Amino acid sequence: MTSDSMSDTMAGTTKGVAAKKPARGKRARVVLFFLAVLAIIAYRPAHQHARAASLLVSFSDKNAKPNVTDERTTFDVNGEQVAARIYTPAGVSDPPSVVLVHGVNHFGIDDPRLERFARAVSAAGVQVMTPAVKELSDYHVAPHSIDTVGGALMEMQRRNHVSRVGLMGMSFGGGVSLLAAADERFADRVSFVVAVGAHADLGRVSRFFVTDEVARPDGSVEHLKAHGYGMMILVYTHVEDFFPAADVPAAREAMRLWIWEHRDEARKIEATCSAACKEKLDRLFGEGAEIYRPEMLALIDRHANDMAKVSPHGRLGTIRANVYLLHGAGDTVIPATETEWLAQEVPAKRLKTTLITPALEHVDLKDPSAADKWALVHFMGRVIGEADAQ
Repeated sequence: MTSDSMSDTMAGTTKGVAAKKPARGKRARVVLFFLAVLAIIAYRPAHQHARAASLLVSFSDKNAKPNVTDERTTFDVNGEQVAARIYTPAGVSDPPSVVLVHGVNHFGIDDPRLERFARAVSAAGVQVMTPAVKELSDYHVAPHSIDTVGGALMEMQRRNHVSRVGLMGMSFGGGVSLLAAADERFADRVSFVVAVGAHADLGRVSRFFVTDEVARPDGSVEHLKAHGYGMMILVYTHVEDFFPAADVPAAREAMRLWIWEHRDEARKIEATCSAACKEKLDRLFGEGAEIYRPEMLALIDRHANDMAKVSPHGRLGTIRANVYLLHGAGDTVIPATETEWLAQEVPAKRLKTTLITPALEHVDLKDPSAADKWALVHFMGRVIGEADAQ
């Protein structure tokens, strides 16, 4: 498995780096994006849609260089200094403000794909802050992350002298963003929230990692092969439940190194473990981890309350921000059914758009059809319209 395949991009898991395509193919995709936006403008005139098309083109092109500044800063959350990056569009006075939350990825705010997306959003006329959420960077979803996101919202309010700020979250960062927007401490500070590939119920997603089964809101069950990344992260975040107590420090470090793609170093740490620990790590690092499914399901049951605390499920009824939900149809990290569940829980007057599209793989752009490009541009056009209305 390549380093990209173990990385949560913004954070979204990919399946490797695609081979470079001819420049002619890239130009064709760009043309299709703009054809799509022209068709939308003909249907519903909106300057925001043209900016949305440019945003998507910029994000899909690794060589794009949007005209934005990138500032590194820190802000205070309950006495703790939190690192952040702020992207500001050139030539735009008083741009709207958005906080963009990364997902589960040890690169955090320095993930190249997050940087590219933040620059693309900023180039569309928005000032974007990406706060470093330390728990997400260590592959944990924790209540303290909500405080960090809330602190970022307040910092953007203070900097820009605005009453409300937009909020976007990717993958598990999307679920955290929804929780922050629903938190009474921060609810009136959020103008809108966009959740991309987000979870509704961490316990349900964790069971999916183990069982390859997806529960739908209509009561049916879909069988979908979960990305192997999920089972690895589930064990890493609860390593003390899975290994003998004396082996926990070494097992945690070995798994961390493996997830970071430092495989040789991980094997060296593994060699210091007991025989029981080494057997489990060998299976997790290679094949045969399925033998531990009963143990993992018991682990999920033990931590049900903790997982509920970081799940939007049951907490969105009083959300006051407008909500936009976007998900990749074939997502094998957080299945798209989670967005179906979210769409049922967000109050109807607050849910503005739900889009489940084959154009995304978790939160990475694929090669979408013209119709899928149309839908994506329309979705992002509405989001930009919300930002402009701040």
